[in-house]
Amino acid sequence: MTIHEQWIAFMTILRKEVKRFTRIWVQTLLPPAITMILYFVIFGKLIGARIGEMSGFSYIDFVAPGLIMMAVITNSYANVSSSFFSAKFQRSVEEILVSPTPNYVILLGFVMGGVARGMAVGLIVTLMSLCFTSLQVEHWFITVFIVLMTSTLFSLAGFINAIYANTFDDVSIVPTFILTPLTYFGGVFYSINLLPGFWQQVSVFNPILHMVNAFRYGMLGITDVHVGMAFAGLTLCVVVLFAVALHLLKTGKRLRA
Repeated sequence: MTIHEQWIAFMTILRKEVKRFTRIWVQTLLPPAITMILYFVIFGKLIGARIGEMSGFSYIDFVAPGLIMMAVITNSYANVSSSFFSAKFQRSVEEILVSPTPNYVILLGFVMGGVARGMAVGLIVTLMSLCFTSLQVEHWFITVFIVLMTSTLFSLAGFINAIYANTFDDVSIVPTFILTPLTYFGGVFYSINLLPGFWQQVSVFNPILHMVNAFRYGMLGITDVHVGMAFAGLTLCVVVLFAVALHLLKTGKRLRA
């Protein structure tokens, strides 16, 4: 395929993915918005006032970047895992695989669809947070880079999960038993400086902590761990998962009957 034809194939897959989650916006965009409003009301107005300041900011200002990042992570992951597994389950993915479309174009199309949903939900949550907080962005480049790389990383993870999944129950295993616990212990609701020394050391091995911390640094200018670790870790993980996903597409493992 020529470069122009590859671009058309990429945009076709991307448009399909965007249309899919915008067509069912009541199931994809509205629920995270309602959930985040509840978080902002409970932690901002009801509990946050009793907690006071954290790292020099009001509690609602402190948790807002974490809540935004949590919405981006869960939605970018869920979009690709559910969309690609549905295509695999309905065997429509076989039509894409036998077409002359290069594997990296197929992968980029699905992943960018996940990124689009993650960014859309992140933007919605950010706009809602302005009703409860006075957020300002301290470092624009870091904020945009971290949110883009994080949504890309979890879109790739969702793609690999969809390839290995045999049933719709398998698609929900990773978010339920791995993603959610890591997110809740990833410094979304607290600073790890509040933890005892041993648990601070354990928390450093949680990758989501570095993503949330770097995003919070981009917005508020405060950090619990070195921000450079988030840049290096995210870049390395995106490259590795992209290579793994491409290899799985090339071999056709769990995709071709």
